[in-house]
Amino acid sequence: MSDLQVHLNGRLVLAERATVSVFDSGFLHGGTAFTTMLAKNGVVFRLARHIERLMGTVELLGFRCEASPESLTAAVYDVLSANELTDARVRITLSPGSTKGGEPTVLATAEPLPDYPAEWYERGIPVVVSSYKQAVGDPTFGHKTGCYFPRVLARHEAAAKGAEEALWFTHDNHLAEACFCNVFLVAGGIVRTPPRDTPVLGGIVRQAVLELCDRDGIPADAETPLTVKDMLAAEEAFVTASTMGIRPVVRFERHEVGAGSPGEVTRKLMAAYRDLLETECSETVPPKGGTK
Repeated sequence: MSDLQVHLNGRLVLAERATVSVFDSGFLHGGTAFTTMLAKNGVVFRLARHIERLMGTVELLGFRCEASPESLTAAVYDVLSANELTDARVRITLSPGSTKGGEPTVLATAEPLPDYPAEWYERGIPVVVSSYKQAVGDPTFGHKTGCYFPRVLARHEAAAKGAEEALWFTHDNHLAEACFCNVFLVAGGIVRTPPRDTPVLGGIVRQAVLELCDRDGIPADAETPLTVKDMLAAEEAFVTASTMGIRPVVRFERHEVGAGSPGEVTRKLMAAYRDLLETECSETVPPKGGTK
């Protein structure tokens, strides 16, 4: 889309003409915080929660940032409107700006939602175990920052093995998350996901799944650390991400999960999540700030 517009530092500009300083901390050091979101029917799913998490990362890492929740909300809806998008992949990226001084960088982008393969949801996906480890104490783990290149490499590693994702474990062999997703296991009717302090990202869809479990009377555990043994004993598994939603996992490496097809609990949560999206992203719901 040659006419795609982005919202950069307070104004809309053609993507091909958008520029940041060659001294920007994001370019030089991966010094960014970001969040990726789903827009459906012109409404961004749980935008306020995304922004709250993003600003928490900015505060944790001590970034210079002059953006506010209100200005970020306006930027998101302005860029959706400018590109005439209703179903989209939306991202906010914040950087402290140039190492030489000047204003922080604030970027909001919106692109058409990718056409994800139906078989991911109907048949499930295979995943592998990454050769990389989740480091306890690393301030970038459990947060969305520009230091994501190891995750890109791990995803390439998975693709080379014919898998869609790679699972990360900590150095003390606790299951953490996938490269770009949170991971859930189901055993004995209980939905389990690694605790936040593993560390793992506090995913927006992760939280939505836990809320759905509570609402629908499905037992869930997000407090107990998980191991390889737990992973291999799982009767069902799935991964969650903002734009891709809930994807069933049917194989860990060569180990088949359950019957090798999406399980009953997973399918129930997938349907509940689809309904949740339709409810919260109704066309009749006015966005807070910006234009639709």
